[in-house]
Amino acid sequence: MRAVVQRVTRARVLVLEEAPARVAGEIERGLVVLLGVSVDDGERDAAWVAEKTAHLRCFDDDAGKMNLSVTDVGGAVLVISQFTLQGDARRGRRPDFTRAARPEVAAPLYDLYCERLAAQGVLVARGVFRAAMQVELVNDGPVTLLLDSKESKEGRTT
Repeated sequence: MRAVVQRVTRARVLVLEEAPARVAGEIERGLVVLLGVSVDDGERDAAWVAEKTAHLRCFDDDAGKMNLSVTDVGGAVLVISQFTLQGDARRGRRPDFTRAARPEVAAPLYDLYCERLAAQGVLVARGVFRAAMQVELVNDGPVTLLLDSKESKEGRTT
């Protein structure tokens, strides 16, 4: 499971499949997480990435050091499913998405990630799984980090 984590001062996601477009999720200070599920991800991957997201020290303390997590600052997380994070663009000009999990596998793991994140005490807002969306955000810092459960310190987590 891959997550692109961005520290933001505010963010929202609009669902374009409705006219007019509607706001599906919106947060103030916190994190935007673009989440990509791979074919070999499981519950342990979702749990590891959720725990890591909740406790990732990427907010500044009073000394200006990144020592605080989203839970420490009372922030929220906007989670958006993004299968393209599993794309492989090493060859040719068109990305290969065969490593991306099928929707029937990815959706429950996306939901589990959100549930595990909320269980850590984080307010979670969401995009709409498989919908055409636009994400608006103000990246703070900018701070952007990549989490990959397959590259965790513990090794493969599934």
